Amino acid sequence: MCPSVFWKMNWTIRECAGKIERRSMSCNCMTRTSQQECLGILEWQEAGLERSKRMAEEKKGFFRRLVDGLTKTRDNIVSSMDSIFNGFTHIDEDFYEELEEVLIMGDLGVQATYDILDKLREKVKTQHIKEPVECRQILIDSIKEQMDVGEAAYEFEERTSVVMVIGVNGVGKTTTIGKLAGKLRSQNKKVVLAAADTFRAAAGEQLKEWANRAQAELIGGQEGSDPAAVVYDAVAAAKARHADVLLIDTAGRLHNKKNLMEELRKMNKIIDREFPDAYRETLVVLDATTGQNALAQAKEFNEVADITGVILTKMDGTAKGGIAVAIQAELGIPVKYIGVGETIDDLQKFNSDTFVNALFDVKGENEVC
Repeated sequence: MCPSVFWKMNWTIRECAGKIERRSMSCNCMTRTSQQECLGILEWQEAGLERSKRMAEEKKGFFRRLVDGLTKTRDNIVSSMDSIFNGFTHIDEDFYEELEEVLIMGDLGVQATYDILDKLREKVKTQHIKEPVECRQILIDSIKEQMDVGEAAYEFEERTSVVMVIGVNGVGKTTTIGKLAGKLRSQNKKVVLAAADTFRAAAGEQLKEWANRAQAELIGGQEGSDPAAVVYDAVAAAKARHADVLLIDTAGRLHNKKNLMEELRKMNKIIDREFPDAYRETLVVLDATTGQNALAQAKEFNEVADITGVILTKMDGTAKGGIAVAIQAELGIPVKYIGVGETIDDLQKFNSDTFVNALFDVKGENEVC
């Protein structure tokens, strides 16, 4: 391949194609093989551009849907906050007390509110801020810091993993597992689904439908059968098929924590014994519309399982989106995914910048409405 053709000049794809055509007879190093290689690179670049375009459109669409979905939360929290920023003429204790009330009433929780206001007080003091309106961006940045999930949050996607998904009935747990399977399959991951929620009628059929959509293999059992036996079979299948990720749907029976704890203990024991090298992840699915009840559920599940992340569903149309901040602050468990609709693309990895920008309806560098 001719280095002078590709690497010494910053050509666009069209320019590169034009150079190939014009210089195919004159460039000594542009042999027939070189031309074929050049064309191969062009095709690869074009495919890459198409992928980037699709990802940009998906991100653009999700950000817009998130902005729209958080309208009620924004009306509930941000509008009141802006009234305080614009209504006060100076920063005093009344100013902080008003902000505290708005944040707590907006479902951000007591701990998150205190943490955010402590940082605000500190920066007001160190940066000698006098105008209340200047506190808006500081508050936005503090919430982003509070919710940052870190770079290692999605390590399970890059390793051979077992992901156990728990949550009470009605939060969208089985649907979320199906969407997650679809997203992993779009990354060319080999996925096996385990229908271990044998307690709820039709849970297996619902997961089967999602498995078909995602083109993932489903391992299930009869209604009322032992969930641990389903997990045993699913682990065996995942190992035999060299699956990248095993997703396990479980029964969410918080009203009977003793049974749930015993059920999870048996399943974890089987995974530990049969698949000791697998990377482990336990995600709890919560309904954002339930506000503080979602936080209470997360606390209860955390008592019976080692929760590593949260998936918040039904973020579209809820006035209680602030609960995402509360969960992270109160439990130290990161929100890893959020859902704003019914399609696979409506489930996305959580990004604190994107979420807070959507909440305050401000555009960051990478968000386009």
